[in-house]
This record gives sequence, structure tokens and C-alpha cells, in this order.
Amino acid sequence: MKRATNFKELPANLLKWSCDLEKIPFHTSDDCKACEGIIGQERALRAIQIGLDINSLGYNIFITGMVGTGRTTTIKQLLEKMEKGEITPDDLLYVNNFKNPDEPTMISLPAGKGKLFKEAIQSLIEMLKTNVPEMLKSKYYSEKRDSIIESQQKKQKEILKNFEKEVAKEGFSVIQVQMGLFVKPDLVPLIGGQPTPFSKLEALVKKGEFPKERYEELSTKYEKLTDRLEEIFEQMKEIEEETRNLLKNWDAQSITPLITGAINEIRSKFNYPKISEYLEEIENNLIKNIALFKSEKREAKEIEPIDPFSAFRVNLLIDNSDVKGSPVIMETNPNYINLFGSIELVSSRYGIIQTDFTRIKSGSFLKANGGYLVINALDALIEPGVWPTLKRTLRNQTLEIQNYASLYLISPIRLKPQPIKCNVKVAMIGDAYIYNLLYHLDEDFKKIFKVKAEFDSEMKKDKKTAKEYVTFIKKISDDDKLRPFDKSGIAAVIEYGTRLAGRQKKISTRFHIIADVLREASYWAQKDKKKTVSGEHVEKAIHERFERVSLIEDKIQEFIEEGTIMIDTEGKVEGQVNGLSVYDMGEFAFGKPTRITARTAVGRAGVINIEREADLSGRTHNKGVLILGGYLRGKYAQKKPFSLSASIAFEQSYSGVEGDSASSTEVYAILSCLSKLPLRQDIAVTGSLNQKGEIQPIGGVNEKIEGFFEVCKAKGLTGNQGVIIPHQNIQNLMLRNDVVEAVKQGEFHIYPVKSIDEGVEILTGIKAGERKKDGTFEEGTVNHLVDQELQRLAKSWKTFSAPPEKGKEKESE
Repeated sequence: MKRATNFKELPANLLKWSCDLEKIPFHTSDDCKACEGIIGQERALRAIQIGLDINSLGYNIFITGMVGTGRTTTIKQLLEKMEKGEITPDDLLYVNNFKNPDEPTMISLPAGKGKLFKEAIQSLIEMLKTNVPEMLKSKYYSEKRDSIIESQQKKQKEILKNFEKEVAKEGFSVIQVQMGLFVKPDLVPLIGGQPTPFSKLEALVKKGEFPKERYEELSTKYEKLTDRLEEIFEQMKEIEEETRNLLKNWDAQSITPLITGAINEIRSKFNYPKISEYLEEIENNLIKNIALFKSEKREAKEIEPIDPFSAFRVNLLIDNSDVKGSPVIMETNPNYINLFGSIELVSSRYGIIQTDFTRIKSGSFLKANGGYLVINALDALIEPGVWPTLKRTLRNQTLEIQNYASLYLISPIRLKPQPIKCNVKVAMIGDAYIYNLLYHLDEDFKKIFKVKAEFDSEMKKDKKTAKEYVTFIKKISDDDKLRPFDKSGIAAVIEYGTRLAGRQKKISTRFHIIADVLREASYWAQKDKKKTVSGEHVEKAIHERFERVSLIEDKIQEFIEEGTIMIDTEGKVEGQVNGLSVYDMGEFAFGKPTRITARTAVGRAGVINIEREADLSGRTHNKGVLILGGYLRGKYAQKKPFSLSASIAFEQSYSGVEGDSASSTEVYAILSCLSKLPLRQDIAVTGSLNQKGEIQPIGGVNEKIEGFFEVCKAKGLTGNQGVIIPHQNIQNLMLRNDVVEAVKQGEFHIYPVKSIDEGVEILTGIKAGERKKDGTFEEGTVNHLVDQELQRLAKSWKTFSAPPEKGKEKESE
């Protein structure tokens, strides 16, 4: 066998980027100014600025990015720093539509005028409620009113007097007859100077005591006089109607100057067309309804006093008297009512649902009219009715306030306020998934959100960004009253930001995580009674952050140490290799080794993925297995059939496998099985594979290395253990200090590889072997042994699958 030696190892200085303390231009974080702007989001800032500056229809902004990258803070700061301009949005009011009360009238007035107009109308009503009743009690008014009543009553008495004389001449008298609750005038004959009813006369006629002719004569006169009585009553009614009209005209004549004068005073202060129209309607309706001022005071026992002047009130929907320039509204709870307002319903004590224009309420959208509204995309999408209404309003630039219950077609009343013209710039904050979902599934979305601002989770690491990190540390320290960070503390924070970014040339912009580390590091410094936060405290904070959520990691580690989960860290085993998996728990991720085994046999099934057969394999893992099958066929089955049935499995894996980072590991297990060469168990492997046998980069390289290191450390470091990684992942290495120190001391090793051949040499200690001109491989190499075994399997398959010879077939019969 041809032995392989001198494997390439990574030196300790490449396993982690270290911040040079000499390049930090501050002794502590107190020596610099706190950051005021947004760090590392130039692309997003340019996009947002374009969206804010362009006032055309549809240039609303959708902000995407990971949580903690400063999306909300950025848009808030930009809006606060914007020149808000000299123009403040108008006040919005709803007033009664006297012609059609179901459609309240919307009036807009310059900022601050709405409040003054509402107060003016309120003062008008209060003045009239005081002065009109006083006028009605005045001697001037009472004398004229009494004079009208007396004059009309005199006419009535004169008519009645003449009628009574006329009736008396005919031998009748006018009497009042009680009929239930009412009294009705009637005529009765006068016999001997005494009123005698017809019923009595009829009885006398039957007895012969009263002449029948006289009775019939009286009856005839009675019918004529009754008709005359009806005429008299009609005249009396006309006089009563005339009296009411005269009194009404007198009311109008006496009170109209009071109303007109007060309204003219308001009209002179608010010289706007819509206000003039509305004041004219108020004037006409007040004059028509002077009886409102004569209403008797309600008793105190009445629970729900009704405002008789509610129709004349003003509903000040938006008051911008205290607003300067364009408003900025951050709506943190964008449900339908908070965002678009509502029409409130009230129930009387009799259970009757009521409402009117005074119960129309505004929402954040109207408050942001003429300015900017910031909402969370997910919150807006999950709230019933919000997204369709938001789209419709932005598309048409008009808002129709409606009762929330009408969304469910159960509104008991109809009130349709006049639509309001809106000019609102909306900024929605969400993630890329929501954006893509809306962009592809909602045709209106791309028309109303034309600007996308993407926040990156990392930025280029250089002197400028390192200095910005220090200013961020200063800002959080000032805001939360933290201890200052010394050079080692600053360096540790920058190094942790680099690890979060996942690349040595990048640094993370997930500042909510960095801020939490700063707070917790200051806490540990306080515990140690130190005046400044050092690198030791930062590392302690990072360690404790993971320690409090790493219960599952600790449990798995215990199972490995106990032997419940079987992992070998010494010796060699054929067809068995240690793969590396990352367990993503959401809040944190950790790596642990997992045993991968392979078995080979004669057959044509190819590579059997046991995880897939058991429905425990994800799509990416399935693809990786198919790729490794393509690699094996391309390399070893060019001149012979691929007569192989190989099964691969993640041992003791019961929750599913996803990703292709173990595809190279699975190839090593199959090659070991075919070549009969055992693989080192003190080395774990990670790396994706393409069909040409090249190793491709993977994710979570730091967690994987540290996971296997923990297992080796627990079982005892031998000085031979290590991890094989793709060479492209060198730039992603930001390993813990203890791992770096172990490598430095020669107790642990990191092997970067570019191909399967490089990896198999490390695992077997045997050269992989180059292909010769005749298509065969060098003898005594891994590839030669594999090729020979596949040749044997192909011959075996041909032997067993070939049809029996005719002679032998007859013998068997």
C-alpha cells in the first residue's frame, strides 16, 4: 500500500480573526462620541431616501431584513431628521348633512382652524341656549305674543257669540258633551227655556205630550245648524292655524336677528366656501327649530339625557393645531380601528343601536395624512380587514371611514361619511419572505410599494466600521448607564460581531444581539466590582448567554459521554465515519458529531438513502445523495456497469436530516466499504460534494468544529483528533479561544481539503491514486482498491443475472 503523509493543516492564526488592540484609537469607550446615524446600511438608506423624496403615487416603502438590523430605528431617525417643511396638513371635521343625515359632510380647514371653528359653534349653541330663552321671557316678546293670542282669541269668541245668537233664534242651545276623554260641542233644543235632548222629546212625542210636527221641525233645523256648526269649527281651526303661524313668524322675527348676528360673526372669521354653506344650513335649521330652545328641562332621574343640539355640533376628526410640518406616526398596533378609525355604536337603555356623525373616530392613517406612517407588515397582514383597506386607500388616495362590524356584513345601521382625500407615505417593515409572497401573489402590491429597502445582516469590516462599532458601544453605554469598555472589551465585542457575521472579512449588523452582550458584559463587570468592562467580561457574557439556553446541547453531550449515542474518537472502522451536524434551536445553534455508516453489496439499486426511505430526509439531503451517486458512476463506471447496491444511514437519528454538508462524508463511508480500508474515528468530516468530486463550502463550520472538539475533550484529547473542512470555509473560521489554543498546542487539528481524494487520504492514510493513461488507477491506492471491488461486483452481477445454458437447463429438469 502506498502511504499518504504530510497532510495540510491550518495554523492557529488562521482559525480566528483577532482584533489588534493597538489599532483601537481609544483607551475606553468613553473617549469617543456616541453614534448618531445608522451603521452599515448605506444601500437601504439610499433606497429609503428615494422613497421619501419621490411624492408620486405608489412610492411607498417596504423595508426588509433580519430582526435587529436597525430597520425601525433607521426609518424613525430618517423621518425625524427630514425637513418637515412649512406646510402643516389641514384639520379634518365632520358636520351634519341636514339634507341627508346618513352622509355626514367632511370639511377641511387650515391647521388650527378646526379647533377654533368647533369652539365657535360650541359657543354659538351655548349662547343661543342662554339668550333665546331669555328673549322668550322678555316683556317685549311676551306682550307681542300675548297680543297675537288675545287678538286671535277675540276673533274666535266673536264667531262663537254670533253663532250662539243664531242658534238661539232657532230655539237651540250649544252644550259640551263628554265623549270618553274628549269634549265635543253639540246642539240641543230649548223647550220652555230649558235645554231638552232629542231623546227626551222623542219619548214625549210617543206619549202625545209634544207635537210631532214641532219635533220634526226641530230635527230639520238641527241638521242645518249642525252643518253650520261644522263650518264654525273649520273657521276656528283656521284661526288656530293662523295663530300658530303668527306666533311662529313672531318667534322668527324676534329671534332671527339674534341667530343671524351670531352666525355672521362666525362667518366673518371663517371665510371658506364650505363653511359658508354649512353656516347657512345651520341658520336655516335653527330658525326652523326654535322650539328646541323652548324645551322643558328634563328631570334629573332620566338616565340618558339626549342633546337636542347634537345635529349642530362639530366633530373635529383631526386636530393639527399642535403639529408642525408633516406628521410622523409609528403605529405599533395596526388593527383596523387603530389604523382606519371607526363609527362607534351606542345602545340606549331600550336596546336600540344608535349612532351619528359625532361618533366618527379617526385612526393613525388620517393622523398621518400629509406625512408618514410606519407599520409592521406581519401585524397588518394578520389583522382582519387591514390589508385590503390599506391597499384600496393607497391606490385611490381616499379613505372611507366605516363601521368595523360592516366588514362582516352585520352592521345594524347605515352611515356613509363623505370620503377623505389622503396623501400618506407608508413604510412597512417586514422580512424578505413576506415581501416575496406579496410581490408574487398580490397584483396590487407592486403598484403601491415601489421601493424596497433591504437591510443587510453584515457589513464589510475595516477601520471605519470598527470605529463605528466603538461609537455604538458608547451609545448603548450612555443610554443604559453601562460601565465603559476598555480596549480588550471593545476588541472582544468586535470579534463577537465578526463571529455573528460568519466571515472574517465581515462584521454583523444585528445590533440588538450586540447590545444585549454589552448590557450583560457590564453586569458581570459590576459583579466583579470593576470600573471598566474588559474582554474577560464580554466572553463571560457570551458564555452565559449560551449556557442558559443550552440544555439540549448538554443532554446530547451527556448521551455521547455515557455511550448512549455511539461516537468513537479513537481507532479505525471500515465503512464508518463521524459526520458533523448543526442543531438549530432558533435562539442558538450548536454542532455535534453523528455516526454515518455504509454497507455495499452486489446489485443495481445504486446508493440507497435509508433516511429517505424512512421519510426522515429533506430535499437538499436527497439531492446530495443523488449527486454522490453521480460522482461514483462518473469516476468508477466508465468502462463497466455500475453494479452496486450501497446503503447509507445516519445512525441514531430519529428526527430527520436536512442539508448536503454530509455528502462527502457519505462518500468516504462508501469508499471505505468498497476498498476494505478502515477510516480514522478520531477525525470528523464535513463538506458538500459536487459530481466532479470537488468539496464545496458548508454552513455552521465553527459550531461543527467546536461540537466535535467538546466530544474529544470529554473523552480525552489524544493529539491526533481533528476535523476535515472544505478549504473555502477557512474565511469563516472564528473558533473559541480554547479550540485555537488546543490547535496551537498540537492537541487538535483542522484539515482543509479541496477534493474527495485529499479527504480519503487523511482518513485512510493511503494515497488516493491517480488515473493512468489506460484508465486504471495506481496499484496500492484507495481508488485502485475501489475500482477492483466494483469490477468484482460487476462480474458477480453478470454471473448471477445471466440466463442458464441450455444443456444445464435440461439436466436440471
